[in-house]
Amino acid sequence: MLDFLFVSLCRRFKEGKLDEFNEMLSAFEAISQSPWLKEDLYGEKTMICAFLARVMHGKQLDVQFEEDDHVMPLMSAAEIWSKLKDTVEDESMFKNIKILLLVQTVAVCLEKGKRSSASSALKWLENNHDFPQNLGVKLKTIVTQRETYHPFLMSFSFSRLQETIQSYLDAYLEKNPSDYLLKAATKKVLSSQNTEGLEDVVTHDSSHSETANKPEANKAEKHQKRKRKKLLSTKITDVWKPDSCKKPCVAIRRLSPNEISPITSEESRDNGNTQKRRKPPEKWTPQLDKYLKDGVKRHGVGKWSLILMDYDFQGRTGTMLKDRWRVLVRGYQVG
Repeated sequence: MLDFLFVSLCRRFKEGKLDEFNEMLSAFEAISQSPWLKEDLYGEKTMICAFLARVMHGKQLDVQFEEDDHVMPLMSAAEIWSKLKDTVEDESMFKNIKILLLVQTVAVCLEKGKRSSASSALKWLENNHDFPQNLGVKLKTIVTQRETYHPFLMSFSFSRLQETIQSYLDAYLEKNPSDYLLKAATKKVLSSQNTEGLEDVVTHDSSHSETANKPEANKAEKHQKRKRKKLLSTKITDVWKPDSCKKPCVAIRRLSPNEISPITSEESRDNGNTQKRRKPPEKWTPQLDKYLKDGVKRHGVGKWSLILMDYDFQGRTGTMLKDRWRVLVRGYQVG
């Protein structure tokens, strides 16, 4: 259940659905506090969920996650992120998220019109984190001048923070698939199938041996007793075969040339009508090309299945996305 809720939380974070995220988070917290749960197994995922919760509420300065009232959500998120370094394979991604958290902690305060809170947050970050000196000087200048929409803040925006965290979650889930529930269910089904098969073999062998030892007595009982049937048996008694596997039985008769010509003309006419009725393939629109470019920018080239989950490509497959991307590259429409 925790695996399922963890994946659901990551999906809600990606979709930006705050209310559904909070519902999933409450369920996750309730189960994670169970005494039978192995803390070392799910401690890492619990910490990631706590980090996501603080980022989701990053712009709500009145939401408190720590006992200290002065610690805002993004400040607490920066504290947790420093403990998640081992979960990030790409060191540059870890540094980027760290810088984005530090910048947005100050930027959100300025956006809300709270300059004093921005100054306090900046001092707290300098005292509690490995703060790059040039970054600190830049943010101090911005806070002093009250430049809420400074280009530096816009380049390290909150949306960029969310997108980078989404890339981190995709990489983490790819390396640590949370499919324990699915594996357990599959194992249970396979074991039950093997048990049923063993019971059938034992029943068949025992009945065969008894029949061999007592042929005359079993002849009368055979007609009186009915064979016991299982509900929803896993045995397949009637295997479906396609029509192509069936041997055709056709009566062959030679046709005269006069009989052949009308048949061929009718077939060609029917084929022509069929071709006319075919629906032409839909063309790629500029909007679909934009979806493809945004998806590659977010997930990278080759991640067609992930890109299909983010946008509506009107029934297209991953192969179609790959072919279209090649066309855009050859046409110099992408960098």
